Amino acid sequence: MKFFQKLKAFVWSRHFLKHAIFILLTYIIVISILIVYLDQYTNHGEKIDVPNVVGLKTSSAQSKLEALELKIEVLDSVYKPELPAGTIVSQDPLPTSKSLVCVKPGRIIRVQVSKKSRLVEMPSLIDKSERISESILKNRGLKCRKTYVPTSESNGAVLRQLYNGKEIKEGTKIPVGSTITLVVGQNNEAQPVTVIDLIGLTISDAKARLSGISLQISVGACDGCTNAADSANAEIYSQSPEFMEGATVPSGTTIMVSAEKK
Repeated sequence: MKFFQKLKAFVWSRHFLKHAIFILLTYIIVISILIVYLDQYTNHGEKIDVPNVVGLKTSSAQSKLEALELKIEVLDSVYKPELPAGTIVSQDPLPTSKSLVCVKPGRIIRVQVSKKSRLVEMPSLIDKSERISESILKNRGLKCRKTYVPTSESNGAVLRQLYNGKEIKEGTKIPVGSTITLVVGQNNEAQPVTVIDLIGLTISDAKARLSGISLQISVGACDGCTNAADSANAEIYSQSPEFMEGATVPSGTTIMVSAEKK
């Protein structure tokens, strides 16, 4: 009992009450300062409607957002040839009118903009046949212009590849729709060669059949082949140009074949 009496007397003593009130006031002041700081730091209570900037040019959108104390960041470009370059095609976050979400001052609005050209890598066409080179360029969205030069060898094969009048190396990135000039060798003295039926032959046998008649072979696909031996022994099931009785092709033509491992 004496302990509780002493404890009660201590709690109600002037010394204890003075320190307790001091600690309480300190706590209240610190919490109040912290709340005021957080309100100012987080712009508590301030809300801004996100405008719709899709369809605007980047410069116009930036001015519009900066007037609202918002920022803009261009994430990347999207190939949209039907739109003027630099037109905004998407934004994040969405406009408040669609998302019903407001933001605070300083928020970054991330956008994607349009571009009118898409880049592709230039392939290597040197020593490939004229026909195959045209097909490769078409598949990559590139146009082809051909010019011929006399040659005693490589008849019908590409000798040079040019872009804007200059040599272009493999891997160089150029816009889709660009025109590539192919310089093709042409042996005017060469006689047409009869197309050989390669269906059912192995690739090794086909190469042997063509080696003596000025025709070349190129394997476009070899199903199930994992090494050189598989490829050599794979059986051909299609060829281009196709075999037709009496059909001829220029000397030096490359025959594209597809084969499968047996």
